[in-house]
Amino acid sequence: MPNSYTALWTNDLCRELERSGYAGQRLTMLFGGPHQSLPSFQRAGVQPGDTIYPVRAFRTRLHVLGAMEVSRIIPYEHAGSELHDDDYTKLLDWRLLKAGCVTEVLLGPPGSPLTFSAVVPADVLERLTFTSRRGERKLKHVDEGRLMRSASLQGIYRLAADSAAELQRVVLEHSQ
Repeated sequence: MPNSYTALWTNDLCRELERSGYAGQRLTMLFGGPHQSLPSFQRAGVQPGDTIYPVRAFRTRLHVLGAMEVSRIIPYEHAGSELHDDDYTKLLDWRLLKAGCVTEVLLGPPGSPLTFSAVVPADVLERLTFTSRRGERKLKHVDEGRLMRSASLQGIYRLAADSAAELQRVVLEHSQ
């Protein structure tokens, strides 16, 4: 059964994407690496068929920026030889996402349009739950529907099924 994950994007990256006209473009590619600033999707357990929800913590709110289903994961060092011309063009198009040391490329069919206005409702934020081998945990640092700190979002985390469905609803509401 496919899983869903969040990946925290920095406010600097979101501002640059917004300034550069990426709002409304459909996600087709994501990048991972060995460092906290660009964590590894593979190390987090992401597989083809899984869905990634890039998120942003901004002014005590959690924004879900879009969704992309993963169809392939390839080593970045093989991107030039393994990608078809169309996919290689997408690699160049999404180069702003390549911060730091990139070791992996996630490819997908066109996902949802990238948006910077989709705020996770306070009640959903209060219920947001992640799951791991050790069990489930609620999102930390949430106070009365406001996200006070983003520390518990830094990295790539698997969502509980109910939370993934709620983020999907937020994405769909802002994709129309």
